[in-house]
Amino acid sequence: MSGKTSQRLFRVRLDRMVDQLRHEIVSGQYAPGDFLPSESDLAETFGMSNKSVRQGLSILVEEELIRKIPRVGNQVTEAVHQSVVTVTLGVNSSLERDMALSRLLEAFQRKYRSIRVQPITIPGKSRLFIEEYVDHGLVDAFIINNQYFQDITDSGKVQLLEPLGAEPGHYRFLNETFTADGVQYAQPLLFGPIVLCYNKEHFREAGLSEPDSSWTWDDCLEHARQLTRPGERYGFVFYELSANRWPAFLLQSGMKLGLNRDGRCDISGTPMLDSIRLYDRIIHDAELFPKVMSESNDDIERLFMTGKVSMILTSYTSLNELKHSGLCYDISSLPYLQEPRTLAVSMGACIRKGSDKKQAARLLVDFLGSPEGQLLIRSETLSIPSLKSAAETKVEDERNRPSRFDLFRDILPSMRTHRDLNLTSEGFVVFWGLLKQYWSRFIDEETLCRLVSEQLSAHIRKE
Repeated sequence: MSGKTSQRLFRVRLDRMVDQLRHEIVSGQYAPGDFLPSESDLAETFGMSNKSVRQGLSILVEEELIRKIPRVGNQVTEAVHQSVVTVTLGVNSSLERDMALSRLLEAFQRKYRSIRVQPITIPGKSRLFIEEYVDHGLVDAFIINNQYFQDITDSGKVQLLEPLGAEPGHYRFLNETFTADGVQYAQPLLFGPIVLCYNKEHFREAGLSEPDSSWTWDDCLEHARQLTRPGERYGFVFYELSANRWPAFLLQSGMKLGLNRDGRCDISGTPMLDSIRLYDRIIHDAELFPKVMSESNDDIERLFMTGKVSMILTSYTSLNELKHSGLCYDISSLPYLQEPRTLAVSMGACIRKGSDKKQAARLLVDFLGSPEGQLLIRSETLSIPSLKSAAETKVEDERNRPSRFDLFRDILPSMRTHRDLNLTSEGFVVFWGLLKQYWSRFIDEETLCRLVSEQLSAHIRKE
């Protein structure tokens, strides 16, 4: 018998034993407090060794169906006959793509048979989510990004969240991202920096060297011009209205928004204004930037997938759109202006403090951040798990992963968050409104600087 056949037979017998015992326990053939047959009897019944039987029984222990009592036996627990607890989990629509959510929940519910998870889609506006879902107790736990968390803290609603504490092994900066007043309120799950994604075949055909960390934005735009073929493809594009794109340019100024001696936010003559000008220059360059075709992330992904554009700005999570494609692509760090910085977007799981299913919700959140949950994210997606050991695990599969996937390890020091602009959540919205007017050519540079001074000064974070 070959080794593969022997292993397959072992797995069949192990699964049959576990499935049969599980059914007999759940159906009540074994009552709480009853003991299962001895390991020797089970080995004889299912044609396995005692060691293999113990391996199968450990699965039932993890599922809380039995408990092992040393030198006595394996006793059926009371948990299986308790009523099933349903935990409502608030999620956004992209989490199936970004973290293989259904696979995670299946794994969790195999482990905790008495807990059911009911995902519900939360609204895109954080204030609406807080007022309608959190305040009214519609969710027990929820997964949000770092901007949502900032909105919750800035609105004075952080007391609605259950303090969780930092778990060892996760990237420290992610724990800090979900911390307010020295208390951590979310379990980090994954993160993704904004990177430059490019079509390798386009570069090869044009005889151009591929992007690297030495690229400035001038290098990027010059290559984009050489890659552009009128009527066939554009050299470079990104979703210009995304709150996860334009802040990356401003972060590269190397400065935070602040107040001068007069208590005003003055950006005139600053590196921040240079970054704003660069953004304006790129999005209005009709030779290389297809403005009308860049009105949504779906547009950008479609252009790149069909070879209509050579370079895009994207995140690791958005790379999941390419994982089953045959596209020959890779990634590089963002081109830089004053400083080589990029924007990192992270996701974390929170528990509503007032939930009456807090214990079950905590088991769910802990599982999502556990080595098992994090390794599943690593193996099933192109997202980066927050657990360092999982993120840096080598994965061999048929997914179309970029050869430079490990790039994130090298650019960790360059990662910043929206919070590093030093604006309150409301200030972020105000600033975005002013920038849209400027980039749409409704106001000039002088007016932009004046309005920033008048409207943004009240929204600078206090150091």
